[in-house]
Amino acid sequence: MVVENQGADANQGNRPLSPHLQIYRPQITSVLSILNRITGIAMALAMVLITWWFLAAATHQGYFDVADGFLTSWFGMLILVGSLWAFWFHFFNGLRHLRWDAVKGMGMKAVRRSGWIALVLSVVATVLCVIWAM
Repeated sequence: MVVENQGADANQGNRPLSPHLQIYRPQITSVLSILNRITGIAMALAMVLITWWFLAAATHQGYFDVADGFLTSWFGMLILVGSLWAFWFHFFNGLRHLRWDAVKGMGMKAVRRSGWIALVLSVVATVLCVIWAM
């Protein structure tokens, strides 16, 4: 018995193709799921910057001036505000997950609504924190 190579062309084009990424329309649920992972990574990177800032403050005034100069520049402020938003989004999205752990709000309408609520609350909380810090 001879077994032929069953490679990618074994079905000779009879398999249905999945939608191409250019025509795929992301849903709020998939976008928020990806965003939750991205914000988790962003917060970890922000902790490295904040740790650098604290270590610089504890070691030498010149070193602190460099770190503080970076973090208080427009780019540093952009990173800090983005990290603040990432924190709030991750926090409110985590509350969604805790609610789901209690098997509440599992219908698609409730899932979409809670996703939009988490997104809006994260923006509002970030704006309030920035206003408070000014």
